[in-house]
Amino acid sequence: MLDLAFVRANLPAIEAALRARNADPALVLGDFLSVDRRRRDAISELEQMKAKQNRLSADIAKKKRAGQPAEDDIHLSTVLKNDMDWVEQSATDADLQVRRILEALPNLPQSAVPVGADEHGNVLVKAWGEKPEFDFAPKSHWELGEALNILDFDRAAKISGSRFVVHYGAGARLERALANFMLDLHTREHGYTEVLPPSVVNSKSLFGTGQLPKFAGDLFHCDDKGPYVAGELQDSDHWLIPTAEVPVTNLFRDETLDESALTINLCAYTPCFRSEAGSYGRDVRGMIRQHQFQKVELVKFTTPHKSNEEHEQLTSDAEDVLQHLGLPYRRMLLCTGDMGFASAKTYDIEVWLPGQGLYREISSCSNFESFQARRANIRYRPAGAKKSEFLHTLNGSGLAIGRTYLAILENYQQSDGTIRVPDALVPYMGGQQYIGPQAPITAGGKV
Repeated sequence: MLDLAFVRANLPAIEAALRARNADPALVLGDFLSVDRRRRDAISELEQMKAKQNRLSADIAKKKRAGQPAEDDIHLSTVLKNDMDWVEQSATDADLQVRRILEALPNLPQSAVPVGADEHGNVLVKAWGEKPEFDFAPKSHWELGEALNILDFDRAAKISGSRFVVHYGAGARLERALANFMLDLHTREHGYTEVLPPSVVNSKSLFGTGQLPKFAGDLFHCDDKGPYVAGELQDSDHWLIPTAEVPVTNLFRDETLDESALTINLCAYTPCFRSEAGSYGRDVRGMIRQHQFQKVELVKFTTPHKSNEEHEQLTSDAEDVLQHLGLPYRRMLLCTGDMGFASAKTYDIEVWLPGQGLYREISSCSNFESFQARRANIRYRPAGAKKSEFLHTLNGSGLAIGRTYLAILENYQQSDGTIRVPDALVPYMGGQQYIGPQAPITAGGKV
């Protein structure tokens, strides 16, 4: 969330940033100026009325001590109190309107972010690795997985609906191997501390990271506390997490950290749940756009002067996973029209999928600056300073396990349909170097 005083003083820049993000300033800002003026006028009037009320109270007390009549002053005080109640309610209403406008404002893109309308305006920053060459037509991951009996979309649809998958045998082990490998790499080599957070959060947590109230339709809300009402942030309602970013970032909600504790680097392996609202008809085949998937998330808490440096480091840490696995990828700097609501700057890491002949996002690494910290009230106290400030938060996938899984299937497929296990994963697969056809599950049988 942006600071009210900053928005008030920089309205032309805010409007320009909204247009760069393909948003209509008139729709997002509404009548911000008049509402903000009404709020300030009401607050000022209320303060003057309170001062007058204090003077009347002092006069009434003085007259009573002197045995003088105070009925007129008491009447004026009663009338003033009623007027104050009305003005206070007016100030409260205007304050709520201003807050709703601020909550709907996206973060401001950094100056280094290219201006563009959509993904076609993104800029290639780097490319790594050689795309594999095949002497046969490479297959998609869903063809490979189903032929090997390691992926089962039909039974997943039977038990849960579309956009779910069941993993079997060596395929299930590959998912587990990837999670363990990523966690070990980030904790042992990159200096992150592993966290195992809840997979269910309350609405205040989702507000803190920017998912609520704007993106409620993209989330799974548990109905144990009744339907979600926009704007009502509770401590005891329940949502399935769309990413570990939410619980991990909110670990420090409403806390003030010492500067000496920063930068804090955390990583977490969790399931993620997304309704994929608005994606009807897109990526209906395979594992690209699932309602449930597993992910290792990287989260950083740092100071404002270090956040850009930490953003580069976090992105490199995510890329290191692909380099260890030998998967070709590219890093893209997202333009203003393609970056997320809360982000000030985002790199997308896209992995090459030969079975589909295209690059696919496998990680988004973002610097949110103070946007999330302001919403979640996460502060730090600079060394030697008396006043605390909002710190900066960053996060990125390190990596999305399902998409890494399918990238391995497509990049390491062999002419006979088997999958070679990347060298870095062989120890995590119990020494297994190839994934061949698995025996199908049958009554009384096993994989």
